[in-house]
Amino acid sequence: MEDKNVNIIAVSTVIILIVVIVIARVSLKLSKAFHLIAGADIAVIFAVLVCLMIRLRYNRRRQLLVTQLVSEGRELRIEYSFLRKVAGVPIKFRFKELEEATGNFQSLLGQGASASVFKGILADGTAIAVKRIEKEERGEKEFRSEVAAIASVQHVNLVRLLGYCIAAGGPRFLVYDFIPNGSLDCWIFPKRGTRDLPGGCLSWELRYGVAIDVAKALSYLHHDCRSRVLHLDVKPENILLDENYRAIVTDFGLSKLMRKDESRVITNIRGTRGYLAPEWLLEHGISEKSDVYSYGMVLLEMIGGQRNVCLLQKGNDRSQRTWQYFPKIVNQKMREGKLMEVVDHRLVESGDIDEKEVKRLVHIAFWCIQEKPRLRPTMAHVVEMLEDRVAVVEPPDTQMIVIDLLSIDGDAPDGHKRATIAALAAEQLEETNPTVSCSYTFSVVSGR
Repeated sequence: MEDKNVNIIAVSTVIILIVVIVIARVSLKLSKAFHLIAGADIAVIFAVLVCLMIRLRYNRRRQLLVTQLVSEGRELRIEYSFLRKVAGVPIKFRFKELEEATGNFQSLLGQGASASVFKGILADGTAIAVKRIEKEERGEKEFRSEVAAIASVQHVNLVRLLGYCIAAGGPRFLVYDFIPNGSLDCWIFPKRGTRDLPGGCLSWELRYGVAIDVAKALSYLHHDCRSRVLHLDVKPENILLDENYRAIVTDFGLSKLMRKDESRVITNIRGTRGYLAPEWLLEHGISEKSDVYSYGMVLLEMIGGQRNVCLLQKGNDRSQRTWQYFPKIVNQKMREGKLMEVVDHRLVESGDIDEKEVKRLVHIAFWCIQEKPRLRPTMAHVVEMLEDRVAVVEPPDTQMIVIDLLSIDGDAPDGHKRATIAALAAEQLEETNPTVSCSYTFSVVSGR
């Protein structure tokens, strides 16, 4: 458009110049002053014409350079996008992008104590899950832990971090691949209420496959990463199922990195009650064996289709409430040779279940939840046992002690909680058998 205007001005200038020359020739007999003025006009017109020609040349050259830069920039973006997808490098999203992708954060997938997860679709059609981390102090710590743990790892059974967003003075956002079939808890526990979430009864074959997938993911985190990654919150809610019902381990907000030369680390009691390893509760330090314990508890829940700790109430009388500890029931049935009685009744009714595999999974689960970390297998060994590459021997007999912590406020200071837990555990151990030689398993009972 600009070039067209320049051309019009140039043509107009030439026409004016011709008109002036004609007039000058006609008026040769006019005064000398007129000739001087006409000459000056012609000089000005000629100068303007030269300037316009120079500007036209400059504009064309500039447009060529801009086109080249745009082309190179587009190529760089394509190359970066390609490298990001290949190498899995997280990118920084703008808040407006996430706001538009999620429809102003309307499609809620799930909500936790400090974060909410929303479904969204990017401009290129990619389905995403956006995790919004609230609460300033805890949110910042969770954000950093999750990015540090998951940003550099690549495994088919670990959720992929696409990018992040830090809103000025607001919450932090993490952007993940969207996993269509929701979390494992919706597929192994009978659904209550009318939640608009995927779910059903996962078949025994698929449950066994999920057990292997999760074990492989944890084995990778513990043994194959440059820094050992402890997940520290392994539970059904943090295991997602893709379109083929393959397991994807997610939510690294509580994770911790360990150097290869470290055997254990001391940290605050966090995570979910019922899945916490006893050494964590007793302040003995944690290691990758703490994840092994949580995995064993999840394995038992997958077998039975029920929570390991649940509250039973007869009628409306709250005083008649009692706590049921599922691992203790399974242990008893295992000793009696009646394991099929603890399997999810929905699976038993369908008849599509392998009793030998049930026995193998139960034995592996009880090896994983031994209260002494050194007795628990590594996750790499668990994978070998699940795939029947090594024999699974029967675990030692255990007398399980349930520590009732209902009277302890979940928001009490960490030091107070740990001291109370340690005192209760030591007291019960001493009263039961001061010279105990067999293994014990502790579980924290929660009213939530």
